Amino acid sequence: MSAARRCSPPRALAVGLFVWRLKNTGIRQVPCQFVQLCHVANDRLITFQYFNFLKRMYVTQCNKDLSQRAKPKSDSVASPFHELQQLDQEKKVIHKIRPISPVHQPLSEASISSELREMKSAAQTEGSVAAVRAEAKGDRQWKEMKLRLDDLPGILARLSKIKLTALVVSTASAGFAMAPVPFDLTCFLLASLGTGLASCAANSINQFFEVPFDSNMNRTKNRPLVRGQISPLLAVCFAASCGVPGIALLTLGVNPLTGALGAFNIFLYTCCYTPMKRMSIANTWVGAVVGAIPPVMGWTAATGSLDAGALLLGGILYSWQFPHFNALSWGLREDYSRGGYCMMSVTHPGLCRRVALRHCLALIGLSTVAPVLNITTWTFPIISLPINLYISYLAFRFYRDADRSSSRKLFFCSLWHLPMLLLVMFTCKKSFLEKEDKGDLLGESHGRVMEIRLP
Repeated sequence: MSAARRCSPPRALAVGLFVWRLKNTGIRQVPCQFVQLCHVANDRLITFQYFNFLKRMYVTQCNKDLSQRAKPKSDSVASPFHELQQLDQEKKVIHKIRPISPVHQPLSEASISSELREMKSAAQTEGSVAAVRAEAKGDRQWKEMKLRLDDLPGILARLSKIKLTALVVSTASAGFAMAPVPFDLTCFLLASLGTGLASCAANSINQFFEVPFDSNMNRTKNRPLVRGQISPLLAVCFAASCGVPGIALLTLGVNPLTGALGAFNIFLYTCCYTPMKRMSIANTWVGAVVGAIPPVMGWTAATGSLDAGALLLGGILYSWQFPHFNALSWGLREDYSRGGYCMMSVTHPGLCRRVALRHCLALIGLSTVAPVLNITTWTFPIISLPINLYISYLAFRFYRDADRSSSRKLFFCSLWHLPMLLLVMFTCKKSFLEKEDKGDLLGESHGRVMEIRLP
């Protein structure tokens, strides 16, 4: 308190001196001496409150011209009431409707007919829209599927996987044609028909077992049993009506060995391969055995025996299936994962690519073995070398890149590689007469050697 009292007299003295100086000098000399008066005794500055107080005194007392004045409004600004009037006028102009005098003209028959047509077309469009809405609403609801006889052949064709069945029959026919015996048309037709029926039965049973898993895959969700287009009982009856006559036809019409191979293939596909698809990646090797049996069946149907030529044809089909299926499954990994299938492309992607490359190289070796076993001439491995090298190159690209593009190229190449290879093999086949002449020559030479050795 004592320090504040000691500081107050100098401040009061400074304020008094500043006011007296303003009265005597006026506005012209104030700016020059304003800074000097701010310094007071003992070199102390005036506080901010005193500065504001002096500023107000300067504005109000010393110069009357600097007092605050009301700024006049410009004439261009219109009053709010005038603006409201203008808006009302605009609204009135907008909503103003000019009166139209009614003109009564007689309607012609053409205009009446056109109006009736327009009304009918409008009614038809409204009816079609309502029907479409009703159909869309019905599609979202559960309803009973009605089977029509016109749709039954297509449904059964999809149930039996008609494209896969055609491939099986074609490989069996290739095995029959490669056999070193005279061609028998009746036996060929019976063997082809029995093999096709057995394949239809196996594929139908496979779809019957995999309904809950196929519904989770985009690739198989439109199958007949998944969509309810056919009942499970009808599917089983169709499989039985194909399997029993097919095996009976192969056993009685061809030979028991071919019938046994057909029955074994149905069992292997339905009872081994189908459940193994959800348990182990070994299902791929089992499925390759299933695909390798049809050409063996064709060979045995023609010869009645299981020779080295039948095993060679089965080996070619066995090796071809790995690049074909592994490339296909590579693009369907998400589908197989949703379906719960244990595939190499899902669980062992590196092994999937390596196996495809190995078996493409194995096709080159198997093609070289064919003339050694006296099945084809030596021109077959030479002519088949380019296509085998090409599919091996694509398999190497698939092994190196491991993408969808390389797998798709390998898959499409496998589709034309197999028929091309079998066609070249059939072209380079040794004829039956050459083998018979060669066998006769070997028999005669063997008899001469025995005669020479006898005393």
